[in-house]
Amino acid sequence: MRQVFTLMLCCALTATAVAQSGSDLPDMGNPVDAILTQGDEYRIGLTVLRQLREQGQVLEDPEISEYIQALGTRIAAQATDEGQRFTFFVIRDTAINAFALPGGFIGVNQGLLLATKNESELASVLAHEIAHVTQRHIARSIRAAGRQSLATTAMVIAGILLGAMGGGDAAQAAIAVAQGSAAQQQINYTRSNEHEADRIGISFLASAGFDPHAMPAFFETMQRRSGLSRLDIPEFILTHPVTSTRIAESRDRAESYPSPKPNPEVSYQVARERARVLVAPDDAGLERYYAGELAAGRDGVAERYGAALADLGNGNAGDAVAALSTLRSAHEGNPMIASSLGQAQMAAGATEAALATFAEALRLSPRNVPLTIRYAEALMRVDRAREAHVMLLDLFNNVAPTPEQIRLTALAASAAGDTGDAYFYMSEYHIANGDLPLSVQQLELALAAPDLSGVQRQRFQARMDEVREAIDRGRKRGRS
Repeated sequence: MRQVFTLMLCCALTATAVAQSGSDLPDMGNPVDAILTQGDEYRIGLTVLRQLREQGQVLEDPEISEYIQALGTRIAAQATDEGQRFTFFVIRDTAINAFALPGGFIGVNQGLLLATKNESELASVLAHEIAHVTQRHIARSIRAAGRQSLATTAMVIAGILLGAMGGGDAAQAAIAVAQGSAAQQQINYTRSNEHEADRIGISFLASAGFDPHAMPAFFETMQRRSGLSRLDIPEFILTHPVTSTRIAESRDRAESYPSPKPNPEVSYQVARERARVLVAPDDAGLERYYAGELAAGRDGVAERYGAALADLGNGNAGDAVAALSTLRSAHEGNPMIASSLGQAQMAAGATEAALATFAEALRLSPRNVPLTIRYAEALMRVDRAREAHVMLLDLFNNVAPTPEQIRLTALAASAAGDTGDAYFYMSEYHIANGDLPLSVQQLELALAAPDLSGVQRQRFQARMDEVREAIDRGRKRGRS
């Protein structure tokens, strides 16, 4: 079982070997290549995502991450480009924007999530970005910029994004090192790119069962919000210029598709409010905000869930448990509500009730990532780390983990007394974050751990050999 977990991280090791440093990256300026290979694109996108994570820009919340990945995957499944993998994530930024990185990495700002009125509008943005990826608009733009290394390209894109998110000195340094005078042109899309992404994206949207009219509706919302002053223009408008022609064309296209039946969109509403609460500053006055919403008669699942999270964040765990229990009864099959209830029960000291909540929810949604993670965290708090370790390994043998989820597995192994596995999974954590030398150090500690089984020793040594070979390949590229 643990061997499978390792194999799921091999793509990260391969990408890291190439993206470890600027000098280690191959030159992408071969005139024979019409565009970047998909492998090149993936390495660029992965490098940028790592830099965003290092700057704390990615919202590392299991519930929100699971929701946006599931929504994006549902839409991406309508694309015919087999072999293209997609990774969706949410950015801690109140600006209304979304972006596609090379290699199928698609980011959505928290601000855009809050600006959408329904799940179909959010899905329309994802569909548009997915179309940019499947049509390889990003690769064409980068290739058109001329001869440049993969490392430089990744630094330029990361610098632009960090700058847009208020990255300050880090962003400016990234752009300066990358000599990014023409950087913005590399991720800007031409007018024809935008129209093509609209046309193809709306077909993905409709095929996935969402309302195709949501695309022109969201465009109109953005156009209205732009106002008369450039200072009021949402970033989405600046990076994806919306014209009356685009709105009219997307509305005409929407008419050619059937409108789906309405659905309650509980997961969307819960995810949106969760993002509102998690990213809000400490002085945001969330309790007053939700009290006002409820007093005004806006007392749907979104408002009640948000109010419960606000209570939990302010130490009112008992009130949160009461509200979330009522929501769970009304939406028993929703894992995000169950996960939040379990967390609130743990905070209120109702440990056995929390464990029962997690267990029942996992019975209804086996191997759900947020539920498994929250259950494992709860088990570790009551000194049942070995159960947590086994549970996490079972999950991540079937679902590719994020770096933070790998780190949690290492912590569970350590708490369970499995020192060798704890060091091993910390080495995998460093691989996922692009630090191969530190991964080697952890593997050396793993091999030095007492009471290793023969299988463990063989597995650790094989991984050590793989990492060292990857480092050697990177050094050779740097010398060539």
